[in-house]
Amino acid sequence: MTAPASPAAGSDHRWLALIVLCLGVLMIVLDTTIVNVALPSIQTDLHFTQTSLAWVVNAYMLTFGGFLLLGGRLGDLYGHRRLFLLGIGFFTLASLACGLAHNQEALIWARAFQGLAAAVVTAVALSLIMDLFSEPADRAKAMGVYGFVCAGGGSLGALLGGVLTSTLSWHWIFLVNLPIGVVVIALSLRLLSKTLNQHPSRDLDVAGALSVTASLMLAVYAIVNGNEMGWTSLRTVAQLLIAVGLLLAFLVIETRVKAPLMPLRLFRLRNLAIANIIGVLWAAAMFAWFFLSALYMQLVLGYTPLEVGLAFLPANLIMAVFSLGISARLVMRFGIRLPLAVGLALATLGLLLFSQAPVDGHFLPNILPGMLLLGLGAGIAFNPLLLAAMNDVAPSESGLASGVVNTAFMMGGALGLAALASLAAARTESHLTAGLPALSALNDGYQGAFLVGAVFAALGASLAAVMMRNKSGESLGGAEA
Repeated sequence: MTAPASPAAGSDHRWLALIVLCLGVLMIVLDTTIVNVALPSIQTDLHFTQTSLAWVVNAYMLTFGGFLLLGGRLGDLYGHRRLFLLGIGFFTLASLACGLAHNQEALIWARAFQGLAAAVVTAVALSLIMDLFSEPADRAKAMGVYGFVCAGGGSLGALLGGVLTSTLSWHWIFLVNLPIGVVVIALSLRLLSKTLNQHPSRDLDVAGALSVTASLMLAVYAIVNGNEMGWTSLRTVAQLLIAVGLLLAFLVIETRVKAPLMPLRLFRLRNLAIANIIGVLWAAAMFAWFFLSALYMQLVLGYTPLEVGLAFLPANLIMAVFSLGISARLVMRFGIRLPLAVGLALATLGLLLFSQAPVDGHFLPNILPGMLLLGLGAGIAFNPLLLAAMNDVAPSESGLASGVVNTAFMMGGALGLAALASLAAARTESHLTAGLPALSALNDGYQGAFLVGAVFAALGASLAAVMMRNKSGESLGGAEA
């Protein structure tokens, strides 16, 4: 099939291409959460222990977090379109392997390969969107669509996981990716131009790639095993120290090589640097909220997995309304800083409401208000955060910037989830020891974790309000706030 002559060859082509890219990203986003609902069925069918079962999730997180930065740079060097197609193809095959897995080792290895492919797709998809939409107004709208997919896909995954697991089997949470992957590849070949983001350079910083990938993978490994091994254990501390040492080595390498994997001068771009810090804080709060609120509804209130998925729908609908149009108009009107700060402030209020959720809570008074505020906050803030990270970067380095901001989200989410889950467990154990009833102790642990998550979100809102410049927003017509 013949691709359009250029990325901008026809507005219809660009928006159709955006839909295809978002469908590919949706596969990735869904897969980060759809598995969680099916874990009990997987454990029973494949005879996992409670400890080994964690690797169904951890193997995916390990390779996903470790290869994001490298995936983005490979896209810059060898073409975003080419890497997107390879990533989707590899992810689809890995999904088939997961769906056909009949023993623990096969499923864990297939999940690891899924994570690697997901890292490549996630890193280059955002760059392709930036390549396709160079006009500020269209770019803001396109980023709103992308933001909605990223923000709402996780909650949809919980619902879809419950439906597929209860009506068919856990195998179908993976097999459902096959027809989607085939359609995405076929339409990408038709709609994405071969000339998108082509660069003559083929220099790859091998030493930098090895050191930073090893550092990120070891850090994620230490984080996801921190609860089990103990955060102060020699093994965990040693792994984190080695990861830090590898990261320092990477930074030294980047100052000396001719074509660095991550030019450190990028972090002189104030909005890019601040956006990544905010991304870490926000992801730490949101990842933990999603998983802990699901546990609160299931273990404290007695919801079924399907009811938990349905409970997240109001937040999804709010994110849909704002991410698909209103958020872009807010950026056009006010720039980047104000919508980002307000969105994170609303998310903070939502987390504060969850921190007060009682043992005998009910959906309308105790869950829905927090859900609405968190959906509203995410819908408003996601678009300006991505624009802040990407707008000031040259097209030849957009894949790298995408990899950096996605890595910030992944690492922040992994660390936040592990730390706040540990806090909740420690607080619950303390209250059980003191003689508090089991449900009250469990609920109190969740309340403490939600409160710390609110602090993270509030810090992000403060950084956005004080440190973020409207430079990118001004190019969109926003006035200095």
